[in-house]
Order: sequence, then structure tokens, then C-alpha cells
Amino acid sequence: MTFQKIVVTGSSGFLGRHLLPVLKARYGDAVVGVSRKDYDLMDVHQVRRLFDDHQPDAVVHLAAYVGGIGANREFPAAFFYRNILLTALMFEAAAERRVKKLVYPMGGCSYPANAISPIDENQMWTGYPQKESAPYSLAKKMGLVAMNAYRQQHGLSSVVVIPGNMYGEFDNFRYQESHVVPALIRRYYEAKLSGAPSVTAWGTGCATRDFVYAGDIAALFPFFLEEYDSDEPVNLSSGTTTSIRELTELIRSLTGFRGEIVWDTTKPDGQLEKIFDVSRMKRLGLECPTPLEVGLRKTIDWFVQNYEHRTDGIRL
Repeated sequence: MTFQKIVVTGSSGFLGRHLLPVLKARYGDAVVGVSRKDYDLMDVHQVRRLFDDHQPDAVVHLAAYVGGIGANREFPAAFFYRNILLTALMFEAAAERRVKKLVYPMGGCSYPANAISPIDENQMWTGYPQKESAPYSLAKKMGLVAMNAYRQQHGLSSVVVIPGNMYGEFDNFRYQESHVVPALIRRYYEAKLSGAPSVTAWGTGCATRDFVYAGDIAALFPFFLEEYDSDEPVNLSSGTTTSIRELTELIRSLTGFRGEIVWDTTKPDGQLEKIFDVSRMKRLGLECPTPLEVGLRKTIDWFVQNYEHRTDGIRL
């Protein structure tokens, strides 16, 4: 499948900054990245203006209203309302303008809180997501409903991908908003700078996750644009199990922190196991091959360079 114009929404975000170079290397000037400063995609008139301005025949819809658990708890209605609009208006416009392909990523947080690891795609509708972020997660999950509805009524070729626990350059390193990898990177790097003798970590470190380098996720998008046309969503992750203790020790080493890690076992570990089943991805001949240590080195190198010089829009 060939495209004359591919629009990437949310192109200034974490995944967008990994994806744009991949798509431009493959499609050249056919790729246009847009962000919130260009269009308010919660406004139907601006969504239509986006399509009028660029006439895309493919859309990668990364735009979302995101935040940490604290923000989700404080503003649940805002997270639901804004994301449901971002989803509904884009699917409607894509069908109305008869685009060839719409690729829609959603997060693994949309899986039920009681999903059994390894979590395969068939568990998506077996329960309710983690309640603290459920309004956001369910709004994003409506992309699955929209995919099927617009396929059935309008013949819209849309596909849903589900990236796992992404990390990499351009991530969010703010203390109140960051996920575990950027949070640990910042914490141990700053402990190194301050000469702290120790850092306290919550729990036992026994909880396990799988982590995936964002550059690996970005590299898979051309396949979903060109070759995949199914209503089956696809988990995209490394499929590699890493304990939080292993992750913490590795980040301590890579940041150069020489102090002690003190595990406060009176604090909760959180969900003990959350691993994504990547069997469907592998059956498609796809993989996310970057080893955790290699991806973390790239991420830490980028963080250190931008932390010291406050460049490249680092989010601290």
C-alpha cells in the first residue's frame, strides 16, 4: 500500500518523537507531524481543518490527553471527556474523508486490573481497568469499539496496537508524572550528583514487568500502515520479564550511583506480575529486539545530556 500523505497527530509527544524520523526515512515528505499547537483535535471544526489542510490518505493517531496517577485521580472527568473526543472525532473524520488507513495505539492500562499474566489480547474485555486511571483507560479503549464500528458501517481500514511499558529518549521525567523507568533514572542520577549515601526503594523489588524500547515500537508502524488490516489488536512489547529489583540495580549501575539501595519492605510492591503476551506480534514476524541494558544506556545518555544543558524540551 502506498500513501500520498500521512499525518501523525501528537507528533511532539514521547512516541511521536521516535516515530516521525522512522516514517520520514521511509516516506519522505509525505509525512506531516502535527501537535496541539497546530490543531485542537477536541474541536470538530479543527479536526476538519486538519483534513482540509493536509488531505491525508493515512493517519497515525497518537494524540491523547495523558498524565500521572495523581492527575487521573484529581481530574477523572477531564481525562475521560478529552480522550473520548480525541478518539471519536478522529475516527469519524477518517471515515468521512475515506482515508486508506488509520493506526490507533492504546495503552496496556486498558486491560483489566485482574488480567492474568502473560496478558494476551483476548483478556481485554474480561474485567475493569485499574480504578485510579479507569476513565482515561476506558476512553482509550473505545478505540477498539470505534475500529469495529467504522469497519462495519464505513469500511474504514483501521488497526489498534497496544504498546507495552515503553521507555526511551524524550520520556517524561517529572517526579509526579513519570513512569518507573524515567523516575528511577532521574532519582539515581540526582543521588549521584548530590553524593547521597543511599536511596530508599519501595517494596521488595520482586514485582515483575516487561519493558520495551520506544524506538522498537516506532520501527513497527510501517508494517501496520502497509500490511496489517485486521480487527484484532496487537500487543507490542519485548516479552522479556524483568523484576523491579533487577531494573533498579541496572539503572543504579548505568547512572554511576555508588550508594546503597535500601528496600523498604513495609511499602507495597504493587501488582506483582504484569507481562504482555506477544505471541500475536511474533506470528506476524515482528519483534522488539533492543536489550534492556542497551535501551537504558541510550535513554540515560540522552537524559544526562539534556539534564545538564536543559535542552531538547526535557520534561523535568
